[in-house]
Amino acid sequence: MHTTSPTRDIALVLGGGNALGAYHSGAFEVLQARGIRPDRVVGASMGAITGAIIAGNAPEDRIDRLHRFWNEATLQTGLTGTDLLKPRQYYNALHALLTLVWGRPNIFTHRYPGLWSALPWVPNDVALFDHRPLLGTLSRLVDFERLNRAEIRLTVACIDVATGEEVYFDNTRERLGPEHILASAALLPAFPPVEVGGRMLCDAGYTNNLPLDPLFEPEPTRDLLCIALDLFSLRADTPRSLDAVLERANDLIFASAARRAVAGLARSYALRERLDPDGPVATLLHLVHRAGADQLASKSFDFSPSSIRDRWQAGARDMERGLDRLAALPPAQGRFRYASP
Repeated sequence: MHTTSPTRDIALVLGGGNALGAYHSGAFEVLQARGIRPDRVVGASMGAITGAIIAGNAPEDRIDRLHRFWNEATLQTGLTGTDLLKPRQYYNALHALLTLVWGRPNIFTHRYPGLWSALPWVPNDVALFDHRPLLGTLSRLVDFERLNRAEIRLTVACIDVATGEEVYFDNTRERLGPEHILASAALLPAFPPVEVGGRMLCDAGYTNNLPLDPLFEPEPTRDLLCIALDLFSLRADTPRSLDAVLERANDLIFASAARRAVAGLARSYALRERLDPDGPVATLLHLVHRAGADQLASKSFDFSPSSIRDRWQAGARDMERGLDRLAALPPAQGRFRYASP
């Protein structure tokens, strides 16, 4: 695969998923190793955090900064995961529970009154946790001066809490700061909305967890390779426990918008091809993290060393397979090509 092309742009779209986001880092490590440099990154929630670390560091520092972020985020209990299913499920559940009890100091802590506000004599609150510690982490790991030079174009997805409107911040249009990334990671009701420019903003996960729209509206003027990394899968075995049902419901909520977006792209490009058959070609490589049987409904809060390691390795493995699949695709027969290993 060619790493650069004078007539083709390369974009990376990173979905949200909290602790599942180590998958992004493993996938990006393979891109970096193969010399594939994205011109643009679009991110939501943990995807926005990952995108900021990528765009806000020199190429040779990006993997180190991603490792630092996840090393700080990992919950070290001294326990080691196992390959046996039931013990591993208990191990994952314990770490998710401890995360909810202790928080993760580089990302979020408890807030007061938080959950206690459900009691009738306690003042109202709007979130369970305080994710302001993420501001300090971003300031340490991201060079925002570099990020705002837009050597890599970064687009961050949010939702306006009052109107439900999708809001995109872009370092080619405005100066981005840690607060923009914080707003993208403010998943209600876990974290409070963030005020930016007079608007209360939150995580786009419930409505558009894999924000492909900014890449294709308006229509790209050059050939485009879009590599989209989805942290929730629409495919899974039939659930056979209450926890599995809860996990399946969570996956369907966060993954369904991506399927509609891909179907919409196929339709719009079919129309574009009729109007302009020789126009730019869009290729979409869609990689989806498929959680193993040991993962539970609480997987987004499972920061255990074994789960973070497994997700990083899964991202690297899927990216290797995806790039090989992409290289094996026949020449474009139309203006839109879709590949998913």
